[in-house]
Amino acid sequence: MAVVGVLAGGAVVVSAAPSLVADLRADVNRDGVVDIGGQSDVAGKQTWTPGRGAVFLPNIGDKHRRCPIKDANGNPLPDDKLAECNDASDDIAHAPENLAPLKTVPLGNAPSDAWGTIATVGSGQDKVRLFVNRAGAWTRIAGTDRVTADELRSGVNLGIDAKDVVRDSKIWDGRITVRFTVNDGEKTTTDDVMLRVSPVLTHHHLQQAQEVLASEGTDDRPEQQRFVKELADRVKAAGIDAPLRLFGPDDQWVQDFFEPAYVTMPGAGGKPRGLRIAIRSAQPGRPAGRQVFEKLRGPGIGAVQIASQGDGQRSVDSTGNLETIPPYEHQGTSFPAGRIIMGDTGPDGEGPPDQAMQTFLRSQDYQAPLILDTSWLAVGHVDEFVQFLPAANQRGWTIGVADPQAGLEVLRAAQRAGHGSARMFSQPEAGAETIDQVLGNDTLLSNNALATQRIEANLQTLKRETGVLDDEIVKVPQLFTAEAQSRVAGRKRQAAKVNLNGLGAYVPGAVNGIVLNPKRYVAPQQWGPVVDGQDIFANAVNAAYGKLGMTVHYVDDWSSHHTLGGEVHCGTNTFRDTSRTWWPVGS
Repeated sequence: MAVVGVLAGGAVVVSAAPSLVADLRADVNRDGVVDIGGQSDVAGKQTWTPGRGAVFLPNIGDKHRRCPIKDANGNPLPDDKLAECNDASDDIAHAPENLAPLKTVPLGNAPSDAWGTIATVGSGQDKVRLFVNRAGAWTRIAGTDRVTADELRSGVNLGIDAKDVVRDSKIWDGRITVRFTVNDGEKTTTDDVMLRVSPVLTHHHLQQAQEVLASEGTDDRPEQQRFVKELADRVKAAGIDAPLRLFGPDDQWVQDFFEPAYVTMPGAGGKPRGLRIAIRSAQPGRPAGRQVFEKLRGPGIGAVQIASQGDGQRSVDSTGNLETIPPYEHQGTSFPAGRIIMGDTGPDGEGPPDQAMQTFLRSQDYQAPLILDTSWLAVGHVDEFVQFLPAANQRGWTIGVADPQAGLEVLRAAQRAGHGSARMFSQPEAGAETIDQVLGNDTLLSNNALATQRIEANLQTLKRETGVLDDEIVKVPQLFTAEAQSRVAGRKRQAAKVNLNGLGAYVPGAVNGIVLNPKRYVAPQQWGPVVDGQDIFANAVNAAYGKLGMTVHYVDDWSSHHTLGGEVHCGTNTFRDTSRTWWPVGS
């Protein structure tokens, strides 16, 4: 393409026009802005690393609540159909605020016969959508659609999102390349940008609770009504204004049928923005899990379900068996978004967690699960004996763990002080067993010796992996009993196999509570022996959490959860703050 000009005096000059160079930009440096005037988003734009590279979202909420949960005849949709619909399941930008921006650098010298294309290339093309903004409206663009010369001159505004999350990195690792091609009539140039879809990340306890979830009570379940009322009071007292979000009454184990998670990308000022993601437990035989689509999927909240092995009814696959260590770095290994822990119930139980769920979690690349031993527990969940607590140390957190020997010492101290005849439980329905009788029960003592041994072995794993030291660990008094397995049937009605030799909480397990913020903790009411008007177990629990400056607030879960094999944590869930970046700040 040549430019013809006329100089003074009428001389004609023919010169070559500057060649057009395709230049596509994305938010490579993660500051929330696509830089087309400078060079801040140029270096490394054709690759993606944890430290640098543009991020986009799986846009799987339901902003306008258009997704059906019943068919034309009013019948509940089957699970696969229930999960099909979301904001990215067609060619319309239902939630354009969740599109990640891309821009072409304006080519002001583009001749009238120039044109361009913008397309996704490589693996993952079927997982993403690409849009162009024309006259303020977002339109799906295909790789064969042409960009006009006028658009080349002014620059093209684009948006990209994903139709799904990464499920198996061997099939799709979340990366996608967008290619911008420019044809000026004589030659063609191209430019690529690589992006990665945000990993689905589970929450940890350094992210403060913003909303608490539970199952509603009914007139024929007054114990659950009482639990919900007390829980709501404790949550409000902690400064959380959002009311409890309540699920249906048929399954009170809200911790177990879904795991709250989130996806984020850099927004204004580089601050994270994105969606909550509800991960349904790998238990398709558990109807309560459908509520992640029926009750949660909506504006700003997406939901996913993972295919499971077998009949999908195993307790080991409950998400009470999925907790998250807060961010840490130890011996050269870094987990900037925290790390998942899960329990393996062993060959005599239900075995390891669902393989498809493990694949899904590992494929996110950021929180690869650490597997602990829960084969000694009747229910088999990690939340029965370990938790992670905010702490004023360099790491910002520490480990809280159930301590059976500390629990026995609470009773022995009372016995030495002459209170052995005090009732073990102050709960009216708990029987008249005394402290002396408990301490004389060889089976119970043997159960707690076993629990101590198994907890210590798990603690050694956690210390080795995280670097937490013995003097940092918070030991919370707890007692276990093999008699708990006789109660578990009420909780494990979905379970295919029960560990008949497993242990469960004797005194309501205080570790199985809710960390609301660094100062507030909600635990099950202890109902321990009352000596001089004081619940000695509650006092011991208060002292343990008090070492971290935490105040414990109690909720009565004796009839609603404890006698069925669970506690406060098992019966609740939390939506937490999502403002922490999982990418390096200033990258």
